[in-house]
Amino acid sequence: MTDASYWVELFQSQQRLGGGVLLTRRFVLTALHCLRGITSLDEHVDVVLTDGSRLSGQVCRRDKDADLALIMISAAYEVLIPIPRAGVAHGGDDWHGPYRPAASEVHLRGQVDSGTVEYLCEGGGVIQALQLTAHQSLGDYSGYSGGPVVKGLPEDHEPVIVGILLEQAPDRAAADRSANVLFAATIGEAMRRFDQFDVEHLLDVVHPASSHPQRAVQNQDLTVDAAAATVESWFDRIDEWSQRKLLDPSQVAELRFIAAKAAVERQLRGDNT
Repeated sequence: MTDASYWVELFQSQQRLGGGVLLTRRFVLTALHCLRGITSLDEHVDVVLTDGSRLSGQVCRRDKDADLALIMISAAYEVLIPIPRAGVAHGGDDWHGPYRPAASEVHLRGQVDSGTVEYLCEGGGVIQALQLTAHQSLGDYSGYSGGPVVKGLPEDHEPVIVGILLEQAPDRAAADRSANVLFAATIGEAMRRFDQFDVEHLLDVVHPASSHPQRAVQNQDLTVDAAAATVESWFDRIDEWSQRKLLDPSQVAELRFIAAKAAVERQLRGDNT
C-alpha cells in the first residue's frame, strides 16, 4: 500500500502547532485552532514532511466558522509525495489516523458511527462531519487535531482520506472528562469551503496555451457536474496526458484530486449513476 507520508506537522519557528494533511502538492488542510496565535493571512508557517523536510508555507485561507484552514506551500519547493484519493465514509466503516502528535503517542483507529452528520463545531458553524468512536480510551485526545481520518485499516488497502480531526465530545456524566467520541470535518466540507479546489482553476493546467492552442474540451464542459458524470474518463485522460509527458507529477496529482472531488460530490448528492 501507499505509505502514510501524506500527513505533515506544522511549526512556527520552533513551536509545534499541530498536524495537517496534503490535499494536493501545494495545499495543506488543517484545523484552524491548530494555528493558535496566528492572526493574519500570509503569515509564515513551516510544513514538515514525514521524511523531515521543512518547507516554507503561508496561511492562505481561514474559515473560522468551520474551524478549517489552508496552508499553501511555496512554489520554490517540489513535493513528490504520493497524494492519496479523497472519498466518503459511511457508518460502520473502520477508520484510522496515521498522524500522532509524538512518537510516544498511539495511532488512533476505530469505527465510523455516522458518515454524514450535521455538527455544530466550536468555530460556531454547522458542518458536515464524521462521528467517530476511537478504540483507544485516552481520556484526552488533544494534539491529534488536524490529522487525516483514513477509511479502513492501515494494512488492508490504499489510503482514502475521508476527513480531518477537529474535536472530542465531552463526557456528559462528568464535566471534567471527555469521551472517546471524536468529530471530523468531511473532505466534502473542506471542498465546499475553499474555492482553491474548484475545477476551473485547472483549465490552464489541462490545456496549456503554449502547447494546446485548440482546446479539446470547452470551458463550460469543465464543471464539477460534468466531471462527476464522467469521472472514470477523467482518470483515463489524466493517465494518457501523464504518459505523453504533457503534465508533470504535481499536475497529475492535482488533477487526480479534482477527479476524486467530483466523485465525492456525486456521492454527497446521492447520485450513484
